[in-house]
Amino acid sequence: MKFGETPVAEAAGAILAHGIAVEGANFKKGRILSQSDLAVLRSAGIASVIAARLERGDIGEDEAAARIAQKLVGENLSPSPAFTGRVNLYAETRGLAVFDRAMLNRLNGMDEAITVATLQPHTLVEPRQMVATVKIIPFSVPEKTIEKCIGQINSPIRVAPFAAGKVGLVQTLLPGTRDKVLDKTVKVLRQRIEAVSGMLAGERRCDHAVDSVAGAIGHWLNQGCDMILVSGASAITDRRDIIPTAIETAGGDIDHFGMPVDPGNLMLMAHIGETPVLGLPGCARSPKLNGFDWILQRLAAGLAVCSQDIMEMGAGGLLTEIASRPLPRAEACAPAPVRTPAKPRIAAIILAAGQSRRMGPTNKLLASINGKPMVVHVADTVKSSQAHPVIAVVGHQADDVRATLAGRDIMFVDNPDYAEGISGSLKLGLRALPRGVDGAIICLGDMPRVTSAQIDRLISAFNPSEGRAICVPTYNGKRGNPVLFARRFFEEMESVAGDVGARHLIGEAPELVCEIEMEDRGVLLDIDTPEALAEIKD
Repeated sequence: MKFGETPVAEAAGAILAHGIAVEGANFKKGRILSQSDLAVLRSAGIASVIAARLERGDIGEDEAAARIAQKLVGENLSPSPAFTGRVNLYAETRGLAVFDRAMLNRLNGMDEAITVATLQPHTLVEPRQMVATVKIIPFSVPEKTIEKCIGQINSPIRVAPFAAGKVGLVQTLLPGTRDKVLDKTVKVLRQRIEAVSGMLAGERRCDHAVDSVAGAIGHWLNQGCDMILVSGASAITDRRDIIPTAIETAGGDIDHFGMPVDPGNLMLMAHIGETPVLGLPGCARSPKLNGFDWILQRLAAGLAVCSQDIMEMGAGGLLTEIASRPLPRAEACAPAPVRTPAKPRIAAIILAAGQSRRMGPTNKLLASINGKPMVVHVADTVKSSQAHPVIAVVGHQADDVRATLAGRDIMFVDNPDYAEGISGSLKLGLRALPRGVDGAIICLGDMPRVTSAQIDRLISAFNPSEGRAICVPTYNGKRGNPVLFARRFFEEMESVAGDVGARHLIGEAPELVCEIEMEDRGVLLDIDTPEALAEIKD
């Protein structure tokens, strides 16, 4: 790749390395400069730019990131589309992040241009949470470098889902043991077990004696439990103590006693056949995070836990401060709270209420294109994208439009004042959005050549914290539709009036606008006249 100062006269097709703002235009970093861009720069008196050019054998940052991400994506992960050399990997289910740390270190050590960042191994993740991100540092990388790095990926990153199954609980009694304490322990452990997709089969209370505990363990074995927990009235202090001896008496083997995690030091791990049997530390009676949670999570996710695994838990094992407050039920088994970015929740609003006056008596949204009504093309495209939910605002011939879109998972909103212009439909669509969405793509019902891939590229680019709060598609440098707006603009968008949308916000907040160049002119093609409809049918 060539990089450096480039005369504007020679910069066509080059990648702009630094953003440039001139009167009437704002060129973002990473923009591929067109001849029309160069004309604007020349007229502003700019003679040269810092730019990059790909050379033979180079591949662009997006393709490079996508290739590596494709090889890294494992079970229960989904990648975002590549944007600015980055692909994020998001969890599709609740579970533990699993990957080979040594492999990751080798990959990151191959070339400074290629980076992969992940959560800590075995971090509990929720659906839509980011687990890893692939980032290409320069604008391009030699293809041979990418292939060499891909060769280092011998196991993917994945999310191991929870399926704890049926769990039996044994609690031991000493003289004076209060039922209230035991009842609280049952409640706390049930929450933990349910949080990892398990079911507490029941509880047996017995004397704190070897034969009594062994008998209770045998009962849960006979019931076909997938895991057995033993909570003692007295803490385990040695491998030869009552609970480990009872496990051996029941036919089990002790795997490990103690762990470098506080609270949770007095954790006992054993097994009888294929069934894990855990002797719980006293802190397991509390909802606060402790070492037992880490063992329970891994076993519930179907991951093997050996003595060496436990001895390597010391780094990060000081949980005393982290566990200073109870965790809510859904997080009862969670390790230290993780604040990684979540996949944005982007809704879509299809504006389909207009009268299409320039089309004459025909409702253009119902006009057939390749055997399918125009509005169906738009709706199916939006539905097959990552946007969810999809809201359609109808008005003119509303019953006919609804009937045409019947059978699709779309929420309909009626605009009885559709004749007053597009702003009313926009307001109603925004007000119908569910709480919790991060942004909305405003789609026009008369743009049947927009693709779901283009919508997904807008969603992939969306990142308000990095200054990409309004995402606009372009073709040959000209802005088109649909446009993605962050939630922060919704209130201002609801204040518009008449037959105008919210595009004025693009000019008022240029520092928050991200232009995404598309390879297809569908983002510019709206059908407003019979001539345009005839052309698109040809």
